[in-house]
Amino acid sequence: MSFIGFNNRDFMEKYLFSPYEVKHEKEYYRFITHAFLHGDFNHLLFNGITLFFFGRPFENHLIKFYGPIPGIIVFWIFVLIAMFASSSIAYARHKDNPSYRSLGLSGVTSAILFAVIMLAPNMPIGFLLLPFELKGWMFGLLYLGFEIYSDRNRKSNIAHDAHISGAVFGIIFILITNIEGVIKAFQNLL
Repeated sequence: MSFIGFNNRDFMEKYLFSPYEVKHEKEYYRFITHAFLHGDFNHLLFNGITLFFFGRPFENHLIKFYGPIPGIIVFWIFVLIAMFASSSIAYARHKDNPSYRSLGLSGVTSAILFAVIMLAPNMPIGFLLLPFELKGWMFGLLYLGFEIYSDRNRKSNIAHDAHISGAVFGIIFILITNIEGVIKAFQNLL
C-alpha cells in the first residue's frame, strides 16, 4: 500500500488516518489502513527496521508464553489493537478537524518496542548513527520524553501522539498479560 500511495495521492487520501472522516463519514477502516501507508521510503524503512529488530523477539515471547499457534494469534491481535490504540489521541484531538491527516506503522512499532522494553528493560538498544547503546529502560524514558516534548512543541508533521499512545498501549498490554514477567525483569534490573 505504501508503494502505491507514493505515486497515487488519491489512493493515499482514501486510506490515511483522518479522524474527521472517521467521525463524520463513518470511515472506520482508516483506523487500520493508515498503518499500511507511509509518507516516503525513509518512513517505511525506519518502521520496517524497528519491526524487524523488535517484532520477532516480541512474537517469540508470546509464543513461549502462550504456545505456538496462540502466541502468533495474540501477536496479530496485539498489532490490530495497536493500530486503533495508537490513533486514539489523534482521534480525540482532531475528530472535528478536517485538515488533520496521519499515516504509518509508527504507533504499532512503538507499542511493540515498549512491550519488549517492559519484558527486557536491561537489553541494549542502539539508535541509528549513534556509536553507543542505551539500556532499554533508559532508551524508553528518553524516547517518551522526546515524544511528549515534540508533541507539545509541534514543529513537524510527525504524529508524535501516535508514538506516545502506541507506547502506552504496549506497556499496558504487557502489564495486563504478564505482570509477573515485568516484575521479574525489573527486579533483575534493580
